[in-house]
Amino acid sequence: MVNQQRRRRDRRGRGMRGPGVLPRRPGVPSLPTQRQRFDSLVLALVKDIDARWSDRLGLVEYAVEDAPLIPDDWDAANVPLSSLIRGSGSRPTRLVLFRRPIERRCSGRAELEAMVLTVLAEQVAELLGIDPEQVDPRLGGAPD
Repeated sequence: MVNQQRRRRDRRGRGMRGPGVLPRRPGVPSLPTQRQRFDSLVLALVKDIDARWSDRLGLVEYAVEDAPLIPDDWDAANVPLSSLIRGSGSRPTRLVLFRRPIERRCSGRAELEAMVLTVLAEQVAELLGIDPEQVDPRLGGAPD
């Protein structure tokens, strides 16, 4: 019986070590990183919004960056969550979300989803010249 316990637990009682903890493919993490989770969230929301408004939006590039480049003397309370660069001629419009400032303002996954949806809807509404509630019905107040 002592021999069975020794195989399951190490001497400090913390459980198994080794192959059960290691990733399946070396060099590739088993779980998605925080950046990958954020990117997949943004992609899912962008697909919904773009499918609904692509005919009026035209060509829009969506991007995620970690943080905006801001001067050192910038007020920390006013860090932008996104950037909208309107296209001209053959250049597409570029909508950039800043991951770190958005994540810092959220305490959980549901709040993060709501914040990303709000930021995307506000920027798309700016492009279209309509209210953000009209861009996505999940923001509330907009008839479908």
